[in-house]
Amino acid sequence: MKEFIFKHKTTIIGAIIGGFAGLAYWYFVGCADGTCAITSNPYRSSAYGLFMGAIAGDGFKAKEKKETSI
Repeated sequence: MKEFIFKHKTTIIGAIIGGFAGLAYWYFVGCADGTCAITSNPYRSSAYGLFMGAIAGDGFKAKEKKETSI
């Protein structure tokens, strides 16, 4: 479990930040009449932010060096 966390730490951190950002967007901006698909519900807004944060965090991963043997 510890290895998984250290291997995917940027993705996990991005997902956490994205989840909070989605919740903050719902709280401060949101959708007053409830017709918006994502921002009318705090769970959907947080899940969307979590997903987007995970994608963004995955982009910051350091590329692994491949060893080539001759």
